[in-house]
This record gives sequence, C-alpha cells and structure tokens, in this order.
Amino acid sequence: MNDMSNTPKSVEAPHNLSAEAGVLGAILYDNNAFQRVADILRATDFYSIPHQEIFEVCSTMIQGGRVADGITLREHFEKADKLQEIGGASYLAELLDSAAFGPEITDYARMIRDFAMRRDLIDIGATVQHRAFKPEPEEDGDKQLELAERQLFDLADRGSSGRGFHSFSTALKESLAMAEAAFKRDGKIAGVASQLDDLDTMLGGFHKSDLVILAGRPSMGKTTLATNIAFNAAQACRREAQPDGSKKTVEGAVVAFFSLEMSCEQLATRIIADRTGLNAHHIRQGDLDASDFEKIRQATEELQNLPLYIDDQGGISISQLAARARRLKRTSGLDMVVIDYLQLLTSTTGKASDSRVQEITQITMGLKALAKELNVPVIALSQLSRQVEQREDKRPQLSDLRESGSIEQDADVVMFVYRESYYLERTEPQSGGEDPASAEKWTKWRQRMDEVLGTAEVIIGKQRHGPIGRVTLAFDANTTRFGNLKRQQPEPDFG
Repeated sequence: MNDMSNTPKSVEAPHNLSAEAGVLGAILYDNNAFQRVADILRATDFYSIPHQEIFEVCSTMIQGGRVADGITLREHFEKADKLQEIGGASYLAELLDSAAFGPEITDYARMIRDFAMRRDLIDIGATVQHRAFKPEPEEDGDKQLELAERQLFDLADRGSSGRGFHSFSTALKESLAMAEAAFKRDGKIAGVASQLDDLDTMLGGFHKSDLVILAGRPSMGKTTLATNIAFNAAQACRREAQPDGSKKTVEGAVVAFFSLEMSCEQLATRIIADRTGLNAHHIRQGDLDASDFEKIRQATEELQNLPLYIDDQGGISISQLAARARRLKRTSGLDMVVIDYLQLLTSTTGKASDSRVQEITQITMGLKALAKELNVPVIALSQLSRQVEQREDKRPQLSDLRESGSIEQDADVVMFVYRESYYLERTEPQSGGEDPASAEKWTKWRQRMDEVLGTAEVIIGKQRHGPIGRVTLAFDANTTRFGNLKRQQPEPDFG
C-alpha cells in the first residue's frame, strides 16, 4: 500500500467569498455603501471573477449617477450576454441576502484587500523565482533585485493606510507640530539643521519633502558644503524609541549620501580632516607625525556609529537610487538624502532618443517625487554652465543652471556656492614697481583679497517657503570645511 501522507496538496490562494458577497450585497441594497469602500477596494481585489465584474459595473454605474441594483445589473449583464457567467439573476438575489449592514462593511472591505495583497505577494514571489531561473538577456542580478524591490514597494504603498485626502484639521495639527518643534529648539529651526547658523536662519533648516539644488562652478566647494551639511546633520542625530518598537528621529538626521563622483574613502577623508583640523591633502599623502595619526585614530573611533551611509557606485539610474533609499529607510531609518551630483544620474528609461534635457527633466521629477514619497529633504548637487565665466560679476544666477528649465521648476530651494577669492587669486595685477597707478590697483586688489579670503557666499536664488538672499560662511580650504563666520565683538568701553 502506498503512503499518501506525503502527497502534495494544492493550496488555494487566500480569499473569503462570504466577505466579498457581503460587500457586494450591501452596495446593491444601498448604493451609499459604495462610498464607504471605494477608497479601500478596487475590482481586482476580489478573488471571484464574477465578483470582480459585478463590483466594476457597480462602480461605473454609481460614479455615473445611475442606480446599481439587482434590476439594473441584470439588464446590463443580459445586454452584454454575461448574465450566466456571473451566476444568473438568482445569484444577484443571493448577494442581496448576504448584504452586510453597519460598520462591518468596511471591516469586510479591509479583509478583502488584505487577502488580495497576500495573493499579490504570492504572485511576486513566483515571478521573482521564475525570473531568477529564466532571466531576460539584459537582466543581471542587480536588475532583478531592483525590479523585485520596486514590486514590493508598490505593493506596500498600495497597502498603506495613508493614501488619499487628509482633512484640513489633520494638516493643521501637522503644521502646529512643526511650529512647536521649531519653538522648542534653541535655533528656532523647523527642518534638519545644517549647523551653519546664518544658512539655517535663512532656510529654517532643510524641510521634509523638499528638493534642494546646490549648484556651483568647479572648485567652488559644493561637494565640501554638501559633505559638511551631511556630517553635521548625522552628528547631531538623536533618536527615541516609540511604543511600537520603531525609532523616531527627534534631532539631526540619518543621512544617505550618494557619491557618484568620489569614493567613500575620499569622503571619509574629508570628514576626518574636518574633525581633526588636519590638512586633507596631508592625510591622503600620509604626511603625518605620530600626534597627527593619534588624532585620526581618535576621530575614527568617535565617528564609528555616525548614522551617515555612503553609496559610491557611479552611473546609477534614478530608479536604482530610489530603491536603495527606500531600502535604507526600511532597515535603518532615513531623514535626509544627498546626491553628488545630479548630472551623473541616468534616467530610468535610458532611451537613446531622449535628449539630455528630457533626461534631466525625468531625473528632477523623480527626485522631487522621492522627496515626497520618503518625506525627507533631498539635496542634489548640480553643475553650472560656462556662461558664468563670461560675465564680469561671476555670481551664479538661476539661468546658469545646466538644463535650467526642469531643475529650476522642480526644485523647492536653489542655492549657489560662490567664492570670490577663487577668481581674485587668478586676476592679481602687477605691482607696477614705480608706477603709482599700478601700485594703487594692486593695493586695492590686496585689500579686497584680505576681505574675502577665507569666506564663501551661499546665494539663495529660489525658496518656495521663505526669502531669497545671500549668507556668508567661513571657508577653510586647508581642512575643506565650511563653518560659521566669527562675528567681530565690540571693543569694551572703559570710559
């Protein structure tokens, strides 16, 4: 006799036909019930094909201002020659007998949606398995992982209860909470603070869901400024445990830094130089003595647990970047994203027919969508066109942004880094010897050089939520660091 205990049994996909019948019966009995489930359910959430078709027809009729009941549905399906496919007129009558009344209709709707998501999970798992066994020619492991993550995130977003409209009272509460958080902070900063006081005052910190563009010509220090902001935010990070076991950031930020140009080692060197006050070039060259090396060792120990995560893979697409940011938020939390720099990203489509302007448009739209989706500020560095160099005043303007149309349009904040000393160094006049005019010209140049040396301007060219203008920061080229400008203290009056 054969042992049948190990014979595989077919497993039916999760569903509940009684709940489906209860919801459909309630809608047929009273069309107002549809409004209670319309934001929860879609036709494909129903397991039964006839139930899918009935819900779809009910939805079309009700939203079109018509009555959806046993009589109108019978007429509809008879005309379409589908009455028998849904179980006949008798089944429509059975649905009415199964109608759910009262608050249970929403409970049934959520149950149906839950089963639908579980079925989708099963389908995703099967698809991932099939794709892994029989991949398409262009699908390597990374691409397959990206596709799987995208499917799972879409499903998670579908299951989120936070979709749809928010009442104005909810919006008011969130606004009040933001104002309260700013009020309680010493610096009165609502967003993530950069610890650069004048910049924080102008911006109010970096706000959730904002796309911030930080632009500048080469050697202006935009990567340095972005690194400083990321480091300062991560260093100030403080998280508190919540009743559900999760952690909430109450100060600073968990930061994701996408370095598409520099390696993570180069970024770390800049941060160590900032922390220790040592020359970054000397650190790279190993031009150090024993005390210098001890400073580096101590700084390394202090920064071990810094919530700053660096991804230095070059040439990634906007979809890959988004997938990695979502993964980090899910596993470690995420409060800020920094991208160095925008023009090194590729669009998701990657079509040869797309112009660079079209591609940049897709990228900036994708970054703005990501900022809103993850509810974090996204700071993206950008290059400037060479037309800056053709002007006498080389302070950047919005029109200097490469592919400026989409970048300027999608950004909530546009900032420029400008160092006048960089240009002055390259225009030193001849001292002129005995020539008074040349000597005077050189003296004026020297005076101006002394005024701007060690400083940098951050020009706020656009800000949706606040003023535009300029702030002046201290800049130390030795340690590649931006800092707060020391204010001249008034001389004491002993008179």
